[in-house]
Amino acid sequence: MPDFLAYRTPEFDAALAALPPTPTTALATDEPYWAAVRGLWRHSDALINLENGFWGAMTEPVKAMFHHWTERVNRETTLLIRPHLMTLYQGLRERLAAAMGCAVEEIELTRNATEALLALISGYNRLAPGDTVLYSDLDYPCGKDAMEWLRERRGVTPVRLTMPEPATREAVLETYARALREHPRTRLVLLSHVCFATGLVLPVAELSDMAKAAGADVIVDAAHSWGQLDFDVPGLHAPFAALNLHKWIGAPLGCGAIYIRKGDLASIDPYLGDRTWPADDIRARVHTGSPNFAAWFTLPAALEVHGAIGAKAKEARLRALRDAWAEPARALPGVQIMTPPDPTMTAGITAFRLNGCATKAGCDAIVAALRDRFGVFTVTRPGPDAGEVVRVTPALFSRISDAQRLLEGIATLSRELK
Repeated sequence: MPDFLAYRTPEFDAALAALPPTPTTALATDEPYWAAVRGLWRHSDALINLENGFWGAMTEPVKAMFHHWTERVNRETTLLIRPHLMTLYQGLRERLAAAMGCAVEEIELTRNATEALLALISGYNRLAPGDTVLYSDLDYPCGKDAMEWLRERRGVTPVRLTMPEPATREAVLETYARALREHPRTRLVLLSHVCFATGLVLPVAELSDMAKAAGADVIVDAAHSWGQLDFDVPGLHAPFAALNLHKWIGAPLGCGAIYIRKGDLASIDPYLGDRTWPADDIRARVHTGSPNFAAWFTLPAALEVHGAIGAKAKEARLRALRDAWAEPARALPGVQIMTPPDPTMTAGITAFRLNGCATKAGCDAIVAALRDRFGVFTVTRPGPDAGEVVRVTPALFSRISDAQRLLEGIATLSRELK
């Protein structure tokens, strides 16, 4: 049968052909190259949008493929899906596994990272009454709720860690090492690779090794990291991970993945007793029902654009956009930058507080001032035990001048709000 997923629109081919080669020097700051990359998007200029962490906009070539599949799925409906879904579906899994650096039998498509994360936490069965599970204040809210729910589900004791402020690599590692020493019955640890609120990047591989040595497994929330950082999923050293493809990979909304390492599948129960797939198949660990088929069939296009730019280049550029505002702002009076200057602990996302303000109302006022007076869109995010933050999330279509405009706004507000 024909390989439906090999179909490419003329717009897709033309857009990729126009993209210049990735620079071999000055990767993060080659402005002509990044101007060409920026041309892949059509986005609003009503405001400088530095809140791109909710989801990632599709590039125009990916959008063209999404339109193709939306039209085809709605025109052919079950004439396409009934006879060919399993072939299409397997092709998607193979391409996704190749991009993630893992085996096909280790991954399954989901509608988002949250769906994957909750399936992993709720299904983890290596817990006995009296065991401990660890999570931190910087984990995603529904992940924290699910870890607390394990008290009812498994009879365990959830322990919430407070991430140090300011965070350093040494302080983060010691926080977890101390918790594992103090709670020797810890059997499960939730780790956010890139923390959703502050952008702090955790040394997940080291923490996973530390947890394993203490007799615990790790579930990694990689919702914000895959596509923002350059890594292969097995390199996280964790048996379980939840990922998004509609954030930094650039797929349509409704695309995520669950990862379960070979040999660890039995540690996750079939989802609500699922019998659609055999018990030794990862596809029994999450049940999505009917997905947005057009979104899923667009995944190969999104992965190709991601690969054409390159994870290394994306990471370098996003970090440069972050450094352009966050590091100068660190020197301003009253400004608290929530991620350290250590490049191993940062990505594109970073948050800040101004003059100690950590309330929602106070952060919302800063967000409003940046929007209304400086034309910069940011967002208030909860999470840290010490209070709320203003999160800044550039995209690949952001300019260095956008970061500089934000810096101008923060500098002005830091003087006015003393």
